[in-house]
Amino acid sequence: QVQLVESGGGLVQAGGSLRLSCAASGSISSINVMGWYRQAPGKERELVARIISGGNTNYADSVKGRFTISRDNAKNTVYLQMSSLVPEETAVYYCYAEVVVPRRGAYAFWGQGIQVTVSS
Repeated sequence: QVQLVESGGGLVQAGGSLRLSCAASGSISSINVMGWYRQAPGKERELVARIISGGNTNYADSVKGRFTISRDNAKNTVYLQMSSLVPEETAVYYCYAEVVVPRRGAYAFWGQGIQVTVSS
């Protein structure tokens, strides 16, 4: 009943930038948390960044100073501006949201994932 649709991935050269977007739609009362995870081949999924409804943010140490997460509450959309990308950040990036569904409570939802490839 809630869908997360990611966009903005693709191929970029090392040192370049990309901006990911994720729009949530469906049965939504509110969204507590929105964020981005990534999973590289052969590795576990890891948190990249997340933003709480009040605006507080958390980042993985490896991306601090290079990535910026932001959110448009009116559009139920989260953005991830990535800069100074390195090849090791090639991964599938997943949008995540903790959504309050009317009359049901809070649930976690995931996007389908979007490929980011950083070439050397």
